[in-house]
Amino acid sequence: MRHVRPLVAVCALALATAAQAQIGAGYLATQMDVAVKNFDIADKNHDGVLSKEEAAKGPVPFIRAHFDEIDKAKRGAVSKQDVFDYIRSMQNPSAQKPAPAAASSSR
Repeated sequence: MRHVRPLVAVCALALATAAQAQIGAGYLATQMDVAVKNFDIADKNHDGVLSKEEAAKGPVPFIRAHFDEIDKAKRGAVSKQDVFDYIRSMQNPSAQKPAPAAASSSR
């Protein structure tokens, strides 16, 4: 009986952790759905990209605040893929930094 209680506690903790992970994933999926819908709402001419003016007037505060950084090609417009790539680069900043130059020893 002494070993059963810790086992039950570990199982309960594992189930709680799994439930939290599912809640977190669900929350992220919901946020992504909202972001996509807001992008589509802001895209007034339905061309699949947001101009700076569309971003300024639409319900996309993140894109509005980071428009110039998202628009790496300097086209004056951003696509959903541009936004996705920018967010990914923020999550993994080391992927964007160039590798340090190898030290050379010249004598």
